[in-house]
Amino acid sequence: MSNLPAGRRPAIAITCGEPAGVGPEISIRAAWAMRHEANCILLGDAAFLALTASLIDPEIRLAALSLQAVRNSGLPHFGPGRLAVIDIPTDNNVIPGVLDKDNGRAVLDTLDAAVEGIQAGWFGAMVTAPLQKSTINQAGVAFSGHTEYLAEKTGTPQVVMMLAGDPGHGQPVLRVALATTHLPLKDVPAAITQDGLATTLDIIDADLRQKFGIVAPRILVTGLNPHAGEGGYLGREEIDVIAPAIAAAQARGIDAQGPYPADTLFQPKYLQDADCVLAMYHDQGLPVLKYATFGRGINVTLGLPLIRTSVDHGTALDVAAQGLGVADTGSMQQALRTALDMLKASSAR
Repeated sequence: MSNLPAGRRPAIAITCGEPAGVGPEISIRAAWAMRHEANCILLGDAAFLALTASLIDPEIRLAALSLQAVRNSGLPHFGPGRLAVIDIPTDNNVIPGVLDKDNGRAVLDTLDAAVEGIQAGWFGAMVTAPLQKSTINQAGVAFSGHTEYLAEKTGTPQVVMMLAGDPGHGQPVLRVALATTHLPLKDVPAAITQDGLATTLDIIDADLRQKFGIVAPRILVTGLNPHAGEGGYLGREEIDVIAPAIAAAQARGIDAQGPYPADTLFQPKYLQDADCVLAMYHDQGLPVLKYATFGRGINVTLGLPLIRTSVDHGTALDVAAQGLGVADTGSMQQALRTALDMLKASSAR
């Protein structure tokens, strides 16, 4: 991971996601809003992004670069008056709101370029706009999502999905990590193992320390069953799997507590001293977080050898079809802000 260059704004790659969705607009708006704090480099079709930028605000200036030129000479550092774009052209012209499978490969190429750029030291972090999985799969590339793809691309055996957001009203930032992600509910119990939870807790603890600058992270862990199994009457996963994994983590010096009933854990009196909640499955933890923070929430992939944040919403094709100025940029700007904060915390170490 790159250190921040002395006297320069940190360079952050922004992959603009599905070109027919809201990704290009929210990427440009967020990058322009943050241009005095971060050197934001957009990755996408330069011609389409330039057209989009001109329609958003004629004052927004973009400078197109070829990927090969950056490989040969490195990334030029523009002042805050311009946004750099590494041109990764789509095969076909983009129509907002209309998917085109022929453009799916270019979306994937932006991710590859962002990872390459971090590994080469061009960027310190990456922020990803939402993409459409279907167009990439229809382009002939088996693709299940950003998280899985970046894990494979970087050779990371296990990653952890964590969503975070500010609930407001003076409450602390809410962070919810997941022990399992996109699984049918019937498959969740078998996927929760002591070894898997051990690795997940190790990753959460390490990244909260190294990438968020939290000196002694406190992690609260939910149970799987209603009432955390109610002493075995409603299931034994808490007794046989989750509690032993927590005890083992404590023996390794990790401040993990639980398992707690999920229906009562998400209250300010329990969360005020917690740095992260580890939920057992997707719809156990994320509905609470999205209700409390939607529009301000973000997605962070823990465990990667790089910093990656993202929005907490999808491509919003219906919104993109309505034209510019309708999409909400709050989550994208917060994802960029969090990546910048993580980069500073990591560099400070």
